[in-house]
Amino acid sequence: MIVTKRIAAVVVAVGLAVTGLAGTASAAPAATTDLRLIAFNDFHGNLQPPAGSSGRVTLPNGTTVDAGGAAYLAAHVTRLRGQAPNSLVLAAGDNIGASPLTSALFHDEPTVEFMNKIGTDASVIGNHEWDEGYAELLRVQFGGCHPTDGCQFHQPYRGAKFPFLGANITFDNGLPAVLPVTVKFVDGIPVGIIGVTLEDLPSVVTPEVVKGFKFGDEVQALNRTSRLLDLAGIRTQVALVHQGDSTEGGGPDDCRTLPGPARQIATAASPSIDAFFTGHSHQQYNCVVTDPAGKPRPLIQGASFGRLLSVIDLKIDRKTRDVVRTATVAHNEVVTRTIAPDAGVQALVDEAVTKAGPIANRQVGTITADLVRAAAPSGESPLGDVIADAQLAATQSNQAQIAITNPGGIRTDLTYASSPAGEGNGVVTYGEAFAVQPFGNIMQTITLTGAQLKTVLEQQWQPQPNGTTITRFLQVSASLKYSWSQSGTQGNRVSGITVNGQPVDPAGSYRVSVNNFLAAGGDGFTELAKGTNLAGGPVDLDAFAAYLTAHPNLAPPASDRVTVTP
Repeated sequence: MIVTKRIAAVVVAVGLAVTGLAGTASAAPAATTDLRLIAFNDFHGNLQPPAGSSGRVTLPNGTTVDAGGAAYLAAHVTRLRGQAPNSLVLAAGDNIGASPLTSALFHDEPTVEFMNKIGTDASVIGNHEWDEGYAELLRVQFGGCHPTDGCQFHQPYRGAKFPFLGANITFDNGLPAVLPVTVKFVDGIPVGIIGVTLEDLPSVVTPEVVKGFKFGDEVQALNRTSRLLDLAGIRTQVALVHQGDSTEGGGPDDCRTLPGPARQIATAASPSIDAFFTGHSHQQYNCVVTDPAGKPRPLIQGASFGRLLSVIDLKIDRKTRDVVRTATVAHNEVVTRTIAPDAGVQALVDEAVTKAGPIANRQVGTITADLVRAAAPSGESPLGDVIADAQLAATQSNQAQIAITNPGGIRTDLTYASSPAGEGNGVVTYGEAFAVQPFGNIMQTITLTGAQLKTVLEQQWQPQPNGTTITRFLQVSASLKYSWSQSGTQGNRVSGITVNGQPVDPAGSYRVSVNNFLAAGGDGFTELAKGTNLAGGPVDLDAFAAYLTAHPNLAPPASDRVTVTP
């Protein structure tokens, strides 16, 4: 009943959420007002400093620096705020979901409390905010205890002090499902903050959680909302876009982006929008794009897991109340661990670690070296190999012959070095295993023909409307081997498929284990949704933990499952 009332309240109240921001007023009138925007994206509940490559930032010279951790991020936010007379803290989505156990065990309530503590002003909804559906999103936003687990972290849970935005999210009947925009006042000047999530969100979550909702075109939603702000006389406008581009490398402030959806959005959307913060792709870049009126505006993203803060400094003309575009300065700030952490946030993190400790610190296995998720040129990764093998072992009762998993479900490395909790080198704890596989997906085994199996492998290359191709390399069990050609054309790249050493018969039947997300056609693997004779299995994390326990001193497997040819 409470959730129903809140849903109704959101539908009725959707509009401009207008709140005030206390700024430092000038002693005498000035021509412009300075505003600093500080943003992060894809935090994913990483309250503790992330381990391995997930906790490092690559610098322009190719070296890396340790970065991230909520208490350090908070300290950097305080420092950055102190350098500017006015500031806003924003988030570009995926703050929660796919989180380590320290946050996930409490339904990410500690992460929302952290965001409250640093004064977050607004966030766009990412796909992972939608992982558990609309009702849970409203609970996270407005507070209240979890309907099944209650309030396990703090009693009561009071919710977010900032709005979640999604201008392109509607009910099937076209009514807005969440707030499209919020407005903040800086020295009396209104600043509109618009949020849009990725249009293809339904393809990266399980189908049941998006039933009854539509996710519209990002540019159309931005333009529609920007026009409303224009009509209200709000000239300073900022976009939070949970969509991102890939990069060809470089440091935090390089702009070596490949043509991608974020740039398309930022170049096509209303010229009234002055800056774009992006997310979703977990990349670092700092670019300047040209709006439809020929004026420059920043397009920026700050990697993920709280390793970078994206900072945009604006000058706003006090007479026109619009941004002086030529004076805009943007940079990505590394969240180094060389400054004193914020004491209040550190206390929050320590409390979450302590409360999660009895579960998180339980040993489930040992490894002889790092198991990393970074893929070889073939697309195969050591950690992906292990997880696929674990899923095959866990579904033998379903007569599984092959296991296939999606790389997006592998969230971090398993590192050999001692964990933050102090376990010895090589020890893998349940918390570390959870950080790798946090979604709680259910294993399912389906029957595919050999021809369907080939189609699934060919779907790793996914053409996009802009003419580019996204590659999503599946991770496969040792029982499946194949080759792919760099010069192959769409639908004709894969060859030499074998199962347990035998060539695949296109007309033959094969039992294939995947998680329920893939079984529903997630990540564009629509052929998997055509599988037959579905049988259920364990939770993917349980399969992974059981495999680690059954294989002590586990070494990285040989990378010999996928071969690349010219």
